[in-house]
Amino acid sequence: MTKISPKVKQYVLVLFLLAALAADGQQELLRLEKSADAMGSTYSIALYGYDRVKMEAAVDAAFDEVRRLDELLSNYQPGSQWSEVNRDAATKPVLVSPELFQLLAACLEYSRESEGAFDITVGPLMKVWGFYKGSGHLPHKPEIAAALAKVGYRHIRLDPAAQTVRFDRSGVEMDPGGVGKGYAVDRMVEVLRQNGVRTAMVAGSGSSIYGMGAPPDEPRGWPVKIKDPWDNRKTLAEVWLKDSSMSTSGSYEKFFRAEGRVYAHIMDPRTGYPAQGSVSVSVLAPRTVDSEVWAKPYFVNGRQWAVKHRPKEFRVFFCEDRMEKPCAWLQ
Repeated sequence: MTKISPKVKQYVLVLFLLAALAADGQQELLRLEKSADAMGSTYSIALYGYDRVKMEAAVDAAFDEVRRLDELLSNYQPGSQWSEVNRDAATKPVLVSPELFQLLAACLEYSRESEGAFDITVGPLMKVWGFYKGSGHLPHKPEIAAALAKVGYRHIRLDPAAQTVRFDRSGVEMDPGGVGKGYAVDRMVEVLRQNGVRTAMVAGSGSSIYGMGAPPDEPRGWPVKIKDPWDNRKTLAEVWLKDSSMSTSGSYEKFFRAEGRVYAHIMDPRTGYPAQGSVSVSVLAPRTVDSEVWAKPYFVNGRQWAVKHRPKEFRVFFCEDRMEKPCAWLQ
């Protein structure tokens, strides 16, 4: 048998390593898209990578996370912690997980900062107006007054030491509709990151979106269009999300007509009536939970309030219900 010299062996090894590196550099970039239903919404993920098995595992882990949150935050599931608080907190303090406690504490802070335009206890109003599991209907004034008496974030009592939630009156009911989707998208993004994903877009019902990194051939980020609220076939603006989020609240999403007026599902918790004057608000922010939450107070309180209270790192695209005032980015 012919012996191979150490130098030849070393040369062959170098050639093998160079070939392996070249092959690795020429790997095909893959795109994967999947969607799943949870928390009353459809969540979708689009991501890029080189290892399909790892990409599939990352996506599955992200969807497992949103299903976990469904068990925690859903007001449609009687066994969720959220439903337990709604059911029992008026009669006794309810012990909740640190995660839910922190989220509720954040919601109370959002409520204070928005001057009550965002209110997690809007549940009774959503039901009386028919927007809970429905498309809406016009209630009688006494019904609205009765529901309004049960609304107010100040009725929620949080005990940080005991990690409990208590309501100071019966009938108070929290609604996760204004915060849950954005929170879920942020959690899904974090799970993708933990699984090695660097380039992805995660969306909840298409209205709360986070772009992670930038897709191939588009260094600005993930392109997202802001639709014309009066004609969805038209685009009013295009943004690029790169490690940032955008959420949109619009009166065209869910509404009904009665007595010659349009009533949308975006409620002013202080008056008991759907907000008037705005048609669509899109908010760009570093976190999806912030863009989703703040789209509501800007919509409810109007353009001037939004100009005054918008943080510097937020961008806000505003459409009012007045054709003479065009849709535009707030300055």
